Amino acid sequence: MSDKPLVVVESPTKVRTLRKYLGSDFNVVATVGHIKDLPTKEIGIDIDNGFKPKYSNIKGKQKVISNLRKAAGNTSEIYLAPDPDREGEAIAWHTMEVLKKKGRNFHRVLFHELTRNAIKKAMASPEPLNKAKYEAQQARRILDRLVGYQVSPLLWKKVKNGLSAGRVQSVAVRIICERERAIQQFVPREYWSITARLEGATPPAFEAKLVKHNGKKIDLPDQQAADRVVAELRDGRFQVDKVAKKTVRRNPQPPFITSKLQQEAIRKLRFSAKKTMVIAQQLYEGIDLGPGEPVGLITYMRTDSTRIAQEAAEEARLLIEQTFGSEYALEKPRFFRNKKKVQDAHEAIRPTSVFNTPEKIASHLTPDQLALYRLIWQRFVASQMGAALIDQKTVSIVSGPYTFSVSGSTVKFPGFLALYRSEDEKVSLEKNKQSLPNLQKGDLLRCLKLNPKQHFTQPPPRFSEASLVKELEENGIGRPSTYATILSTIRDKGYVILEKGYFRPTELGFIVNDLLVENFPEIFNVDFTAAMEDQLDKVETADLQALAVLENFYGPFKERLDKASENMVSVKGVGLPTGLKCPMCRDNELRIKIGKNGHFLSCSGFPECTYSRDYIRNEKGAIETVEINQDARTDKTCPDCGKPMVVKRGKYGEFLACSGYPDCKHTESLYANGGGKPIGMDCPQKDCDGQLVEKVSKRGKTFYGCNRYPECNFASWDKPVPAACPQCGNPYLVEKTTKKLGAFLACPNRECGYRQLD
Repeated sequence: MSDKPLVVVESPTKVRTLRKYLGSDFNVVATVGHIKDLPTKEIGIDIDNGFKPKYSNIKGKQKVISNLRKAAGNTSEIYLAPDPDREGEAIAWHTMEVLKKKGRNFHRVLFHELTRNAIKKAMASPEPLNKAKYEAQQARRILDRLVGYQVSPLLWKKVKNGLSAGRVQSVAVRIICERERAIQQFVPREYWSITARLEGATPPAFEAKLVKHNGKKIDLPDQQAADRVVAELRDGRFQVDKVAKKTVRRNPQPPFITSKLQQEAIRKLRFSAKKTMVIAQQLYEGIDLGPGEPVGLITYMRTDSTRIAQEAAEEARLLIEQTFGSEYALEKPRFFRNKKKVQDAHEAIRPTSVFNTPEKIASHLTPDQLALYRLIWQRFVASQMGAALIDQKTVSIVSGPYTFSVSGSTVKFPGFLALYRSEDEKVSLEKNKQSLPNLQKGDLLRCLKLNPKQHFTQPPPRFSEASLVKELEENGIGRPSTYATILSTIRDKGYVILEKGYFRPTELGFIVNDLLVENFPEIFNVDFTAAMEDQLDKVETADLQALAVLENFYGPFKERLDKASENMVSVKGVGLPTGLKCPMCRDNELRIKIGKNGHFLSCSGFPECTYSRDYIRNEKGAIETVEINQDARTDKTCPDCGKPMVVKRGKYGEFLACSGYPDCKHTESLYANGGGKPIGMDCPQKDCDGQLVEKVSKRGKTFYGCNRYPECNFASWDKPVPAACPQCGNPYLVEKTTKKLGAFLACPNRECGYRQLD
């Protein structure tokens, strides 16, 4: 058995990188994520005994644990080196518990970047395990379990099986629902603007906007008001009143923190938050830059600190001088102040060496890895470049009592803008890019055209992934490591959809959100959730005891839970009130209920009145019934009772059902005998024994679905191929064709991006 010191990391990818730099003096092994967790089939928290967690080995991890013990052998020195965050600390503690042995010493090693020097330095200065950080992670896990495992069963009972509530995820859904309701309630207001196209003694002609009347901000509520002003201006004299010139210094933004990286990658690269973090993890853990030369290309990617190392800033200065010239370099490094309450354990996200330029290492990276690395590299290098100098000119023009204004700007010295412009900077520069002639106070101008234009005030925008991450960050909801998971979870649970890049609540999302907010107003509250995050941060810094946080939370929560168990409306049974009268019996109210095929309207007088309908919500959020199409009857008869079969719409689309419902409950696929043309492939959906067939949608577009529909809802626009993805393990690939690449196979998992070209 080996007596070499053992280094335990979290990811198998890191093993290769560490072996390269540590050589044969150490054994290196990976836990492949967590090895212990709370049990899945019970709450796993001893609430009456100080909220003590009951950890157990994760199913399927016994072989990993066996390998850990075997690799430890007879060694007395074990270096625990999972990721340097709360989750990594928990993995380190659980690994220590598994490998504890008399005379064995455990050391915590923090790799903030996986380069030769950083690895050697970290190994030379190990630390004790951080109990406070572990307790902060454990307290978060316990809080999430207390909420999830006690509120979710309530939703199963009152709404629908399989639903879930989460301490943080449900607040994110609430934010989206409240924004949608603000949009629905918004009443647009009409207003008008007037723009004058003017020309001075020298070109170019330019456009100025009417802003004031008699020195006060002008308001043109309708066309009549706009036409009246245009009539007054038509024969007026236009003269330059003021010309203001100034040069503005614009400093670069700090290097990325996790949330800002996710936001910019979403906007610039169209990556999801989850995809961004997956690729960033790859760049952190090590990329082969040559045979047997794995190098961690970026520092640790879960951070909310803008701090950078002095040597990194000095290295950037050297590269800037060599590449752009000394006028672009700073005399002293630029450091950025962290916001309050920021955990400063890690640096900002930066390249481990700026001399690994994107161009230099491009051939070793996938297109997605290169795109994200270039973003990180440019943002960091730009943060150490000189300020941009912007010449701004603002001209005020008068015509009688009316004042027009126009601004223009030119870049006098690009500074950091020569390398990197954020999406916000692009918008700002684009806004004032109009070129203006050389104008002086008193110059007379010729009016070429007056352009009145109608506008309407706009509702608040829906959240994109980028703006939702920003909203969560600004409100203190979640932490850097959780944003991507939150965004994925709320979609996976069916509470929201991402439509044309923006989040919209589903009807299920509205229903669940309203029930949770009504019954747990404090728990699923933005301010309350943010305060909990602050308390967990204080546990990590040992300024607060975890037990005190849990006790203060659980008392009021348990009280609310007990009341909700009694008082929460059953959507399955009683249903939610709508205020609408039943059109059939005209005596009772229509209520929203949820059945196996989703939500629907039902008369509260059931079973005496059997009226029920599907429904939708219009743009104002009002309920509109979806009337049954009499043409939906088919010439097919029910094999059970002989009545005509009709086309029904359920959770997964249309299917055939007996018109004798509820006396006869027979249903079957709309595509009899599997419909369409078999493509010789089993359905890849888990636990489904169906076959894939080629089908045609209502609009005539070919797609591929399971012949067991509606029992199985698998569908794909691209033709599936029975070959597993070698990169992520997805059970099938799909055929694709583009003008640029021609025909090729691709992984349908959008977080993977694997392509197999001929």
